[in-house]
Amino acid sequence: MNSRHTWLAGVDVGGTTIKLAILTEEGTFIEKWEIPTNTADSGHHIPSEIAAALRLKLNALDTDFHALKGIGVGAPGFIEAETGFVYQAVNIGWQNYPLSERLEKETGVPVFANNDANLAAAGEMWKGAGEGAPNMLAVTLGTGVGGGIIAEGRILQGAYGMAGEIGHITSVPEGGAPCNCGKTGCLETISSATGIVRLAMEKVHRGESAGLKEAFDRAGSLSSKDVFEVAAVGDQGAEAVVEEAMFHLGLAIGNLANSLNPNVIVIGGGVSRAGDRLLRALRPHFDRYALPKISAETTFEIARLGNDAGVLGAAWLARQQGNRSE
Repeated sequence: MNSRHTWLAGVDVGGTTIKLAILTEEGTFIEKWEIPTNTADSGHHIPSEIAAALRLKLNALDTDFHALKGIGVGAPGFIEAETGFVYQAVNIGWQNYPLSERLEKETGVPVFANNDANLAAAGEMWKGAGEGAPNMLAVTLGTGVGGGIIAEGRILQGAYGMAGEIGHITSVPEGGAPCNCGKTGCLETISSATGIVRLAMEKVHRGESAGLKEAFDRAGSLSSKDVFEVAAVGDQGAEAVVEEAMFHLGLAIGNLANSLNPNVIVIGGGVSRAGDRLLRALRPHFDRYALPKISAETTFEIARLGNDAGVLGAAWLARQQGNRSE
């Protein structure tokens, strides 16, 4: 039997799959796997299914829940970090749901929950591109624009757990595109993968980019990757889309950096696969709006952990909170 309380579990609850991992306290993977997300009955079965999956894996490792020091859980939505109470997680079906309490009841192990974007940021800080930086801004450019802020080595929560919602910074005060949040002109309507494709399709419809039209006709759709690739060969319409998306992103995170003074800004999500092309397009706008000292000292990195960021951040949370309560 494994000795008691030496491992951590990390859980990342997504709309379609739940990623799980068992790790050492140093953040080395012992096991990682995933199960489908059961959203039936407003997500009510999820804690018992997480517990069952962990129990099976621990049994296969010739141990049980006594081996776990803590379980960290990340989920999309608004979560009160102190209690692990989920106010709302639309994709899962949870509304006013006591997630930590339910999972603790199923496992007998202390459970700590937080927003998934915050935990992805924590994962990158602990084991990824942040390389342990105590002050870090993480920006995820995917379907939307997510964010996580690490300040003095801790996740910045805000009064209602909503700190880091950088995708909803207003970028276009008048006449901007509608956002899912109910506002218009949010950063994520321009600089997310979805926003970049929206701007690119406008170019196609107006006949302002032969390269984007060709890419669209070939595949029947466009991706942000297409836009960066077409821009890289000098297509002016695609270059204008990249420039607009990166201008608004640089303006927003330049202002954030002036307020937060991070050591490093980590860019993740699907758009980050553009890598150096993205950073080269972004950096001049950031430098223009950041204070000179901040511009000179702040480094940019592309996220390194991919799908492992969430479970690593969740394990880091369990480790940090567990150590604090000892």
